[in-house]
Amino acid sequence: MSTASSGVPNRTGSAKRRRRPKNPEGRMRLAEHLIEFRNRFIVSVIAIVVGMIAGFILTGPVLDAIRVPIEQLASARAGGVSINFPNVTSAFDIRMQMALTIGIVIAAPVWLYEIWMFLMPGLKKNERRYALSFLGAAVPLFLAGCLTGWFIMPRIVEVMASFAPVQDTVFFDAKYYYSFVLNLCLAVGIAYVVPVVLVMLNFAGVIMGKTILKGWRGAVLVVALFAAMATPAADVLSMFLLMVPMIVLYFLAVGVCMLNDRRRAKRQRAFEEELNAGVVSSL
Repeated sequence: MSTASSGVPNRTGSAKRRRRPKNPEGRMRLAEHLIEFRNRFIVSVIAIVVGMIAGFILTGPVLDAIRVPIEQLASARAGGVSINFPNVTSAFDIRMQMALTIGIVIAAPVWLYEIWMFLMPGLKKNERRYALSFLGAAVPLFLAGCLTGWFIMPRIVEVMASFAPVQDTVFFDAKYYYSFVLNLCLAVGIAYVVPVVLVMLNFAGVIMGKTILKGWRGAVLVVALFAAMATPAADVLSMFLLMVPMIVLYFLAVGVCMLNDRRRAKRQRAFEEELNAGVVSSL
């Protein structure tokens, strides 16, 4: 005897009817977005904490690396130069600060991936491809900017210490010195990524390449002011070492934007010609 004939309800059929319909557009409700954000945030925090553990182990080599300019100055000055830990907890505080910074850098692939996966459902296929390209260009440029800041850092320290009499001892506060090195590297790294942001805005149709090119005088002035603030006023060489690559990157971004505008205009003309041809043929 079948289930239908016996009068027993078909549980399989009712379960299928109660099942939530598929969402072909992949849209999520607000609660689902919040849950996904929470899960990805937790994964990112765990990755950063694990990176901090490894970063705490690496604080010794990092301190040795940023101490090199101090040791070079100490050998050249009669009074000597040294890094000073003024408080009882200063050494521990600076190591924890360094561990957090290194942990964020080590965990960058994880939290960048989590951010990307959280944003990806809202992007179209071509937008995802462009975003991946921009991300692939931004990461090397950011690292190159950090290396540029690291390269000019010893020169800045040398110029700043030269204002003190040679026979006097120069003490650099450890926490301030580390913050100075970190902020310099991060500032230059972020400045190197600005041209990528301009290209991204151009590909999104927000700004034209000609508009960016028209503002080249203002851009050069902003770069000069940034280099002047990031480097000592007396160190003109470091200022130019920082300005030149930033200006080159700016004009490279302008060139990419101009090429993209030309390609976009060409596609628009081809589309209009096809549309006009279709209209004529229909008549």
